Amino acid sequence: MSDPMQQSQVQIPKRVEPVIRLTPPPKRYRIGELAASTGLSRQTLHNYTRWGLIREVAWTRGGHRLYDESAFARLERILALKPTRTVQEIRQILNEEAGADCAA
Repeated sequence: MSDPMQQSQVQIPKRVEPVIRLTPPPKRYRIGELAASTGLSRQTLHNYTRWGLIREVAWTRGGHRLYDESAFARLERILALKPTRTVQEIRQILNEEAGADCAA
């Protein structure tokens, strides 16, 4: 004879938790933080900004430049191109790549 407990086992569905995705505000980096993270000098970062190789995304009330996380990718690309390219060539390549990213 079979056990009545085994026959009456009912599977209770697992509780499905809703997926909640929170998007943190974008991180902004002051030039000193960017310099400390990359090993580049503040003056080099100022020059790259002035030459149009990287862009600040905002300014503080005190007049400090703020950069977002995309600056790190651009700096990596600049450092890779720097040994064999001029500043003008690097700017052109970065602008073309940024245009291609926008079109994709």
